Amino acid sequence: QEQLVQSGGGSVQAGGSLSLSCAGSNGIFRGYVIGWFRQAAGKEREFVAQISRLGTSRLYGDSVKGRFTISRDNAKNTVTLRMSDLKPEDTAQYYCAAAINYNEPPTGAEFTSWGQGTQVTVSS
Repeated sequence: QEQLVQSGGGSVQAGGSLSLSCAGSNGIFRGYVIGWFRQAAGKEREFVAQISRLGTSRLYGDSVKGRFTISRDNAKNTVTLRMSDLKPEDTAQYYCAAAINYNEPPTGAEFTSWGQGTQVTVSS
């Protein structure tokens, strides 16, 4: 399984931007689909975005479409989630995850390796 290490996040005012990074720890990172999920306090986990192995396909959750951008640099074993026009409802713990299969829409079950989580807090 791929080991994932997250960085970025933090606190920002509404309308601001933040980036999250997810780094893989071994040389087969490019063999994985990478997804981002989030979970707000007291709520179910929500799909945010995913990117295929070569970065040729991307999918976004409806609530972030047009505001978030997912990208990857396989040479650096990194996937980045760029979040702009942030809203208080984007406040959550964000997790990156790795999967072998690219499904549209994702079921969640295909993601078998998870990062440690990063808090994003958006104030109004």
